Amino acid sequence: MRRTVIRYKTTPEMTEKNAELVANVFAALKTAQPEGLRYLSLRLEDDTFIHFVETAAEGASPLQGLPAFAAFQNGIRERCAETPLVKGATVIGNYRMLGDT
Repeated sequence: MRRTVIRYKTTPEMTEKNAELVANVFAALKTAQPEGLRYLSLRLEDDTFIHFVETAAEGASPLQGLPAFAAFQNGIRERCAETPLVKGATVIGNYRMLGDT
């Protein structure tokens, strides 16, 4: 599995728009139910967003094929006060947050 954490902070005037776009991605995922993907998004009280994505190691992420994800990505840098920081991640511990890892 490939795990990635993305962290960024939105500008105050774009926080709600960003949250709406993220919610649209999750609605699309609920409908599409793609295999090989686990995805969690958090909004912190200071308008920081954290996304945790786990995908099968081979191939592109199923997120890439969703129009709602393309809409979310469109203009992301303009919505941000701090640009997205993307890092690979290794799970050190997991208690009922993720599936069996």
